[in-house]
Amino acid sequence: MSGGHPNQFALLAQRRFAPFFAVQFLGAGNDNLFKFAFTVMATYELQLAWMPPSLAGLVIGAVFILPFVLFSATAGQLADKYDKALLARWVKSLEIAIMAAAVWGFVRTDAVMLLACVFGMGLHSTLFGPVKYAYLPQHLDERELTGGNGLVEMGTFVAILLGNLAGGLLMAVPEAGARLVAAACLGVALLGRLVAQAVPRSPAPQPDLTINWNPFSETWRNLRLAHGDLVVFRSLLGISWMWAFGAVFLSQFPAFAKDVLHGDEQVASLLLVLFSVGVGVGALLCETLSRRHVEIGLVPLGAAGMSVFAVDLYFAAHALPASALMPVSAFVAQPAHWRVMADLVLLALAAGVYSVPMYALIQLRSPATHRARIIAANNILNALFMIASALGAGALLGAGLSIPGVFLVAGVVNALVAGAVFWFVPEYLLRCRALLHGRLVRRLRVTGSVLPPADGAALLVGPAPAGADLLLPAAAGPRPLRWVVDRQRLAGPGLGALLRRAGAVAWVPAHEDAAAHAEAVERAAQALAAGELVGLFVADEAGRAATQAALVARQPVPVLAVGFVPGRPAVLSLEAAPG
Repeated sequence: MSGGHPNQFALLAQRRFAPFFAVQFLGAGNDNLFKFAFTVMATYELQLAWMPPSLAGLVIGAVFILPFVLFSATAGQLADKYDKALLARWVKSLEIAIMAAAVWGFVRTDAVMLLACVFGMGLHSTLFGPVKYAYLPQHLDERELTGGNGLVEMGTFVAILLGNLAGGLLMAVPEAGARLVAAACLGVALLGRLVAQAVPRSPAPQPDLTINWNPFSETWRNLRLAHGDLVVFRSLLGISWMWAFGAVFLSQFPAFAKDVLHGDEQVASLLLVLFSVGVGVGALLCETLSRRHVEIGLVPLGAAGMSVFAVDLYFAAHALPASALMPVSAFVAQPAHWRVMADLVLLALAAGVYSVPMYALIQLRSPATHRARIIAANNILNALFMIASALGAGALLGAGLSIPGVFLVAGVVNALVAGAVFWFVPEYLLRCRALLHGRLVRRLRVTGSVLPPADGAALLVGPAPAGADLLLPAAAGPRPLRWVVDRQRLAGPGLGALLRRAGAVAWVPAHEDAAAHAEAVERAAQALAAGELVGLFVADEAGRAATQAALVARQPVPVLAVGFVPGRPAVLSLEAAPG
């Protein structure tokens, strides 16, 4: 543990983080208290032909995320133009007005009014989203970013848990349930506005920005802006898929509890407890697993877990015997349900491990002046994916597929989507393989007087480690590495194919193939000119020295000498190269 970087929980005692964390926690909690209470009301109490119980969660979820499609582009511009603390206070004031209208809807049992308030709370979250994720890199450094995102993700899902628990339990109170929910929603909104006063100033990165109020043209502009960095854009797609995947489960919990597990409202709340705890634990684990860097090598592990446990949930739940609705105590007492609960916890934990590094990567690689708008593009994509997810799940249910069958489809499609993301962004798989090899096989230790710079070009130089040890220099820091390695190392399948997909440069000695050698030097020099981290790891010592000299002559950059001692534990040393 670095003395300068205590663990992530220390942030909760600091003014730069704690009030912001409390504001987002209360907002997420109120969103879900309100939505889940309304969903329970529609599932168990209301008899609406236009919103049957089996589709209530999907309808409410779709209405909530519609504002993300319509207004995210505007929200991103506002967060780049204005102080984020000021925006947080405006958004919390809007929440009070929306919850005042919801009081009327609950007291009068007015489903149309409550749906309108669902749309309003979606607007509230749309406006706060870019503030939420653009705030963190403005106040946290790179080594705090994963931990800060982990806390926010954990806090969001604990808030979802508490909001849903409160919504379900309050709505279940005989006769007074709706009124208690109404009072709680308004009270949480008032508390959030009070806490927002303590959020520290976060100066606007682009105060002279001219707002484009046309949501359609600005949405297209934001998507094009995000597409400017393909790694960032494909990470946005990966996050959006995670929300689409999660929405399938969250929206179906009330109906899943009632129709498949034969449980009452408390069982539906238990499922949300398990899911929220799982995501929170996974999010918090990211800082430890990544050693306080932005480690995207965790993403493939999370994706694999999401698919494995979603598929297993189908087998655990699809053949449960019919029974009368049971309370949570009877549900938990049956061993047949333990596998269902374990699958939900582990699936959610995998989703937390999957999402936090992606969020941190986007924040780290997005330019400060456009960060909020890129996050707004993420929210737009999230919303589109979640709407498509709701429509797809509704279509599958309408075609007669069971809820466990929908979960099975989600798990299989997740495997296909993850495979596509990792094919187009091989950096994820490279980092994952380096992470597993360094932690499980070699138990790697990194020593030395220097580390690769956090940004800007640098050249790492050393002998070529054998086999998968070649990947270990990437473990010295969170940045992607452009490998320059012997041509024969790239020729084969497996690791060679993965390195080729990641743009590794094939090096050959000049005396063997002068043209290929010149091309390798040119590609490495271009990577340095673009500000990349380049690793020159070739077996020919004389050729390595000559190539290093040629690259530094063209691009004067810091050079780090890399030494590697294999074994278990293995040691990777980094020192400033002489001269």
